Amino acid sequence: MPSDILAMGEAMVEFNQTGGAGSRTYLQGFGGDSSNFAIAAARQGARAGYVSALGDDIYGGMLRDLWRREGVDAAHVRADADAFTAVYFVTHDEAGHHFSFFRKGSAASRYAAGDLPLQAIRAAKIFHLSGISLAISKTARDAGFAAIDAARSAGVRVSFDTNLRLKLWPLEEALAAIDAAIAKCDICLPSYDDVVALYGERDENRLADLILAKGPKIVALKLGAAGTLIAEPGKRTRLAPHRCVPVDATGAGDTFGGAFVARLAMGDDAVAAGRYAAIAAALSTQGYGAVAPIPYARDVAAAA
Repeated sequence: MPSDILAMGEAMVEFNQTGGAGSRTYLQGFGGDSSNFAIAAARQGARAGYVSALGDDIYGGMLRDLWRREGVDAAHVRADADAFTAVYFVTHDEAGHHFSFFRKGSAASRYAAGDLPLQAIRAAKIFHLSGISLAISKTARDAGFAAIDAARSAGVRVSFDTNLRLKLWPLEEALAAIDAAIAKCDICLPSYDDVVALYGERDENRLADLILAKGPKIVALKLGAAGTLIAEPGKRTRLAPHRCVPVDATGAGDTFGGAFVARLAMGDDAVAAGRYAAIAAALSTQGYGAVAPIPYARDVAAAA
């Protein structure tokens, strides 16, 4: 059965520090923005699938087991026997959370346009990728844009999260690629800090105007503790953040995106989807790790 949402990118195994700064105890979990997104969508009841590559190693096996448990279709995740599955560590201190990645040369970074499952992409309702999906390598970037073009040619809506990571590529290169992806997407999920860095504008409404002018029909500008601005042509709605007691914000933006796009795929308008996603994102900050705290639809309903 075709996916409601088909996401593309790099999944990783996570080791997240627990017990505060200086702790030598780490909780093993999972991450990768687009994989988190797909799992968040699946936990809200959407049919979600994933496009990527993994090493033929223990960490790749762990990720496949994860997707099997979560109901995310991994039929289009290829195995690369000559590469490895990426891992990363999260540490915490008074300044927040910090990431250390071990991903250069990973299986996902070797993904190429010729590896794409074009039939599955063209059959989905919504195709999703992010700035990280485009940043991990030149071949992955080419594959990402080829996937976008395949989706658009089939009338499939494209969702794009800016997820700017300047450790992966220089700002000028990131701006060119992210700008091109925004111009080709229908649903844009930028983080405020990302687009300030990219475009030099700080006013949230002008940022929304700037992004809408590039082509998307829906913009959900994530403002962190200040909430979310939902922008559509001729319409603005500011959503307050849902109250929570956060302990770890890892993956909260991915949870927002997955829940938001899942609700759009189920027929919600952008504002209703945004209200739902704001609750989901808040709940996801109340536990450690990128995946384990992602709420299910029943949890969001109970907190609404």
